[in-house]
Amino acid sequence: MGVGHQSKQVMEKKTSRKKRDEGEEETGCWVKLRFMGSCMSSRSRVDNSMSGRTENKTTKEKSRDQPVVPVSSTTSNAESASSTPKFSEELKVASQLRKFTFIDLKLATRNFRPESLLGEGGFGCVFKGWIEENGTAPVKPGTGLTVAVKTLNIDGLQGHKEWLAEVDFLGNLLHPNLVKLVGYCIEDDHRLLVYEFMPRGSLENHLFRKGSLPLPWSIRMKIALGAAKGLAFLHEEAERPVIYRDFKTSNILLDADYNAKLSDFGLAKDGPEGDKTHVSTRVMGTYGYAAPEYVMTGHLTSKSDVYSFGVVLLEMLTGRRSMDKNRPNGEHNLVEWARPHLGDKRRIFRILDPRLEGHFSINGAQKAAQLAAQCLSRDPKPDLE
Repeated sequence: MGVGHQSKQVMEKKTSRKKRDEGEEETGCWVKLRFMGSCMSSRSRVDNSMSGRTENKTTKEKSRDQPVVPVSSTTSNAESASSTPKFSEELKVASQLRKFTFIDLKLATRNFRPESLLGEGGFGCVFKGWIEENGTAPVKPGTGLTVAVKTLNIDGLQGHKEWLAEVDFLGNLLHPNLVKLVGYCIEDDHRLLVYEFMPRGSLENHLFRKGSLPLPWSIRMKIALGAAKGLAFLHEEAERPVIYRDFKTSNILLDADYNAKLSDFGLAKDGPEGDKTHVSTRVMGTYGYAAPEYVMTGHLTSKSDVYSFGVVLLEMLTGRRSMDKNRPNGEHNLVEWARPHLGDKRRIFRILDPRLEGHFSINGAQKAAQLAAQCLSRDPKPDLE
């Protein structure tokens, strides 16, 4: 069967993994990500013809994405009110980014009218807009380049510091599985970011929004593989290692062909280099996705992202949210509920998304469950077998 064959290929593909220069021990989970599919061997450029980016978060959904600790604890109003001259001192903007004026983006989004609203998050609102293919001027809706314009809410959970991080990371990182940052606007108190528009929205909406059609098994595995490639690029192939720190379904965006791209780099951090094993930082992230070890110690490593990947993979397998208090007692926390089933090849089928209606690869489901278990393990084993 086509779906089963594709799934089996996705889950069983093996490639070799380059050892990190600092000799860091590779975890079984990352080996198994290679098991799903090979990661890019060199930095790739994002095709300029691609036109996708959206962020669909309702007010109700925002409450589910509360950080482990308030993001505002690291971002004061003083930081958010940073002046334009200070911007150039804090950040060297990548040359390929376009610099927009506020009036350009106001016109591109039709005055930020409600009909252009794509979603809302801790950062602010996201609006659909249209600009010149190779410039910054606004154009008539339906023409030119379709973009998503994210505005900074000064009083929101994320502030100027996170805005700077977003420009810094996405302005310098190019990969097919990272959303493309087209440009930015910093003018007086206005802070805006312009992304490629992702026509199929977020993975979160496809999995959990009422009325949405269930994603076929092959598409779920395609998305998982794409997201894994994006993380692997950040951890192992970027010029400097990057820890994403906010891997979750709402930050995985999909283009017209269901190719996954990671978005929202406001919480990203430079990873440890040299002989350092971790980065000590204030605990940030989202309940249900953050690795317990990171929450307890504040020691941030790439394994923190690997744990989050395991949670998202579980959500894709089960069709359940990482945290859902509407579930019966004992089922609120997805990881705790699913973990006993992951080690048994027969029991795994009891927790698969019923909306799949049995249309999935048996071998693929077992291997995906095995991968999730490895990612969620507190002591990942380096041996693939």
